[in-house]
Amino acid sequence: MNRKAIVIIAAQAFFIVVLFWLLVFYGKDEYETATTGGENGINSRSLLAPNQASNKGVATLIVPISAQKQSGIQTASLKTVHHQSATAAFATVETIDSLLDLRTRYLAALADSNGIRAAITHHQQNVKRLQLLNLDDKNVSDSAVQEALATLNAEQAKLSAASSLANGLYGSLSQQWGKTLANWAIQTNNNSQLQSLLQNHSVLLKVTLPFDVHPNKSNTLQISQIGEANLLAKAQFVSEAPQADSTIQGKTYFYLAPANNLRTGMRVSARLDAQQQASSGVIVPHQAVVWFSNQAWVYQKLKAEKTGSDKFIRRLVSTEIEIESDAISGWYNSTGFAAGDELVVSGAQLLLSEELKYQITNENDD
Repeated sequence: MNRKAIVIIAAQAFFIVVLFWLLVFYGKDEYETATTGGENGINSRSLLAPNQASNKGVATLIVPISAQKQSGIQTASLKTVHHQSATAAFATVETIDSLLDLRTRYLAALADSNGIRAAITHHQQNVKRLQLLNLDDKNVSDSAVQEALATLNAEQAKLSAASSLANGLYGSLSQQWGKTLANWAIQTNNNSQLQSLLQNHSVLLKVTLPFDVHPNKSNTLQISQIGEANLLAKAQFVSEAPQADSTIQGKTYFYLAPANNLRTGMRVSARLDAQQQASSGVIVPHQAVVWFSNQAWVYQKLKAEKTGSDKFIRRLVSTEIEIESDAISGWYNSTGFAAGDELVVSGAQLLLSEELKYQITNENDD
C-alpha cells in the first residue's frame, strides 16, 4: 500500500470519529430522554396542560388512565365533617393553703368584731344609765360617767382595728384569689362549692388562655394529661385569676373540677371549646399532601375532556387546624374543598415531579 492510500484512509477514519462525537454531543439530551423517560416518569411526553381559572389551582396535568394504573396513582373522596374549634392550653392544680389561711384569719377578725359590737352595745347602755343617774341629783359621780365613756371609746377603737384587719384580709383574698373566691371565703354559711374544695371533693385549676379568648360559665374546660388524649375531668368556670402564670404568657382563669384523677401541683393539658357553633368542612388526609416551597399542596382529580384520561389540579391546602383521631388524621378545611372531591392519596409526589420536570425548559430548545 502506497503512502497516498494510507493518508486517505487516515483522513476518512478521522472524519468518522469527528462525526461520531458530533452525533453524541448534539443527540445526548434526546438519548437520555428516550432511555430514562419510561423508567422515571409517567410518560415521555409532557403532561402539562393549560391551567384554567375555573380549576382553582396553580397547575394542571392530563394523565392517561393506563399511566395512572401503571404508576400506582390512587385517590380518595372527601367526606363532610363537623368541627368545633377549641383552644389548647395548660393548667395547674392549685394549692389553696393561702386561701384557707386568709379565710381563717378573716373569720377570726369577724368574730372579734361581732364580740366587740356586743360589748359596745352594753357599754352604751351603761353610759346612758350612769348619765341619767348623774343628772338625777348626782346619784352617780362625774368620774363614774367619765370612766364608762372611756371604756366605751376603748371598745369602739378595738372595733375599728378589728374592722380594718378584716378589710385588709379581704383585700388580700381579692388580690390573690379574685372577688369570686374571696366572697366564697368570707361567707359564714355553708357554700357548697367552697365546702367541696375544703373536703377535697373538688380541686381548683388555674389555666392560662390567649389574650383574645374570653371564657364564661357556658364553656367547659376539658382536662387531660399532657401528651395524652384520655379525658381526666371536665372543669367549670369560676372567675378570672388576678395573678399570671410566670411560665406562660396569657390571661389566667380559675376553674373547678372533680378531684378524682387530679392532685395538687399537677400540670395538665386543657382544651376549651369555642363559643361559636361547630362548622362544616372536610379533612384532607396527611397522605394526600405534598410540600413544595414551604406550602402544602394536593392534587385533585377531575374528569378530562379527552377520553381515557383524567385531569389533576394542584391546589393549596390550609394547615392551620390539624386533627388527629382514630378514624382519620389530617388538616381541617372549611373552605376550598367539598365532600366528594377526589384527592390523590398515593402518587402525589410523582405528579409533582412530573409537573416540575416539564416546567424546566430544555437547554437545547430555542
